[in-house]
Amino acid sequence: MAETFKLEIATPTKLVLDEHVSSAEIPGSNGYLGILPDHAPLLGLLGAGVLTYTHKDKKNYLAVDSGFIEVLDNSVRVLAERADFAKTISLDAARKELADAQSAMDHPGADANYEALVEGVKQAQARIDAAQKET
Repeated sequence: MAETFKLEIATPTKLVLDEHVSSAEIPGSNGYLGILPDHAPLLGLLGAGVLTYTHKDKKNYLAVDSGFIEVLDNSVRVLAERADFAKTISLDAARKELADAQSAMDHPGADANYEALVEGVKQAQARIDAAQKET
């Protein structure tokens, strides 16, 4: 049994992470997925949330949203629209994003964009949650 697996996290503009890790918790579209070495093959949708991984006995956190997850042969690939390390997120800025996203839901015509507005709230909350884990 392997002790680690390769975790790659990429956005459309860059490779965010490429390391061997001992575990990961990844937000799927329908809940969090726990990944350990030798996990069964999986293809799924990435949801907005906090991706946690353990590297050399240290937990690390990223806020991620919208994309895909692939688990195959002790390799996990996360393709995300956005991925930010918790230590780089300004908690004040994330709180403002959340307030703005919630405010947008109260405006006339919000029903037409309801799903996009809810996704914006989830993304902002994920950034807050990740930033708070780092402190």
